[in-house]
Amino acid sequence: MSPTATRRRTNTRPAADPRSALGALRAEVGKAVVGQDAVVTGLVIALLCRGHVLLEGVPGVAKTLLVRSLAAALDVETKRVQFTPDLMPSDVTGSLVYDARTARFEFRPGPVFTNLLLADEINRTPPKTQAALLEAMEERQVSVEGEPRPLPDPFVVAATQNPVEYEGTYALPEAQLDRFLLKLTVALPSRDDEIAILRRHDEGFDPRDLAAAGVAVVATLQDLAAGRAAAAATAVTPDVIGYVVDLCRATRSSAAVSLGVSPRGATALLATSKAWAWLSGRDYVTPDDVKALARPTLRHRMAVRPEAELDGVTPDGVLDTVLATTTVPR
Repeated sequence: MSPTATRRRTNTRPAADPRSALGALRAEVGKAVVGQDAVVTGLVIALLCRGHVLLEGVPGVAKTLLVRSLAAALDVETKRVQFTPDLMPSDVTGSLVYDARTARFEFRPGPVFTNLLLADEINRTPPKTQAALLEAMEERQVSVEGEPRPLPDPFVVAATQNPVEYEGTYALPEAQLDRFLLKLTVALPSRDDEIAILRRHDEGFDPRDLAAAGVAVVATLQDLAAGRAAAAATAVTPDVIGYVVDLCRATRSSAAVSLGVSPRGATALLATSKAWAWLSGRDYVTPDDVKALARPTLRHRMAVRPEAELDGVTPDGVLDTVLATTTVPR
């Protein structure tokens, strides 16, 4: 295990307009990461919804830098754990350590006790260690020797995995996948973005020195708390709620799917749609908000049948069909 932490700074700036402050996070992270605005938006939505994010992308597309930059712009603590086959659950959650001076066992917190946990290559550790995160992700606490210990607020897990390398990996179980609010694809940059990346490095950009890159605090925990309350209060009509339910139910009746989206997935889609509507400047949800968040919120909550997979069917393809065939409310 190699946990690394970013020290949290003290910032007592009173909360301004939380929508503007949280919206500014995207531009601020852009000072360090080029061309990943959609992923940054997904991370902000996860923070607003108290959810977790699974980042999928090949090595070298700035997944780690994204998380570090967001933590720096929001002024929260972040720690990183490199998941490996020999990582133990206690390496993540912490353990009781005997203190000879006091002749007592004292709890030594693991890296999970942070605001933004980067679980790097989460699928490289065995299921027993993966399961150590389940309680933390769902209950926001860690139980050691039967005693629950609360995690800080906010607490978000940003886990990464490589979509093309399967040797030495352990597939995440459906129960754990369902705990992630969003699954975001970190794509390779366009040619223009890649030129911009190289130009920055040629001019001396150091990804290990975010302060030198100009990444500053643009939002605080007060802004986040106000944003959470405002996003939760975003209005949703019964027709839009029915649309969310119809989309999720349609995945369960698809011939290509062996496991469709559960009611938990439906509640997640409702929450992310409300957060996106609020970030977009509205106090109500439209069907277009639901469509925009359907793929990242639902793609990892479905299991495609093996025979359909052989024919090239993907969860995103199933969702494309469901979105095209489900009646949209006016």
